[in-house]
Amino acid sequence: MAPITVVEGRRVALSNLEKVLYPATGFTKGEVLHYYATVAEVLLPHLRDRAVSFLRYPDGPDGQVFFTKNVPPGTPEWVTTAEVPRVEGPSRMVLVQDLPSLMWSANLVTEFHTHQWLVGTPDEADRIVFDLDPGAPASIVQCCDVALWLRERLARDGLEAYAKTSGSKGLHLLAAVRGASSERVSEYAKALAVEAEKAMPRLALHRMTRSLRPGKVFVDWSQNAARKTTATPYTLRARPEPTVSAPVTWGEIEECRAPGQLDFHAVDIAPRVQDYGDLLAPLLDPDEAGTLP
Repeated sequence: MAPITVVEGRRVALSNLEKVLYPATGFTKGEVLHYYATVAEVLLPHLRDRAVSFLRYPDGPDGQVFFTKNVPPGTPEWVTTAEVPRVEGPSRMVLVQDLPSLMWSANLVTEFHTHQWLVGTPDEADRIVFDLDPGAPASIVQCCDVALWLRERLARDGLEAYAKTSGSKGLHLLAAVRGASSERVSEYAKALAVEAEKAMPRLALHRMTRSLRPGKVFVDWSQNAARKTTATPYTLRARPEPTVSAPVTWGEIEECRAPGQLDFHAVDIAPRVQDYGDLLAPLLDPDEAGTLP
């Protein structure tokens, strides 16, 4: 029988706590659950009121990895769900609104992915995102150079940018926006990606074409589309080691000289939160949001 834990009055069944999910480091499912409980205070505000797609890896990153968008079978009745518009018709998705829902979701062994809009206002994007993806031999070091250019460019339009590692090879750049549809934000993001390529032709790329990728940073603007999702801040990733999509300071980006410098694992996050708080908190403040030009 799976042990039942009571979380804020809700009964949550937790299973296979000893199971090693990250063989490279021996990181277990119990440690995954402990990690999410530890960072809940900073993670939950980024999940709240957003439909969640789960990228599940119940047997670790080397096992089967699959996306779950609809409400999974067996979801407790106390977990909030919402109907969201999708191309193929409306579907019901999970909202992770509180600690019990977070621990229930974490027990499924998942990366958390969210849209750039809230369920209450699916027609309006509340953030813009750029996924900076390096093509070897480029690395996160080159992503940092592109991020600094984009930060300055966004600032010229009155948008304040914030950064986090993807938890994989690259970097995510985010800014809070208001009063624009996902289509409008996508157009604007694409225009900036094209501009970045013009400004740094040897470094930045706005097209996904594989043959053009080596040694360059692909400025992926496509995740602004209403149907697309991006890894949520603080989510663990299905990688060989328990890496996290971790918020970083602009100072860390300016000083990045080696790929490993911005690799953050589950154990690194609590001390960082203690030192910095949530570096992405301004994204959640409606007063901080800018309007697109």
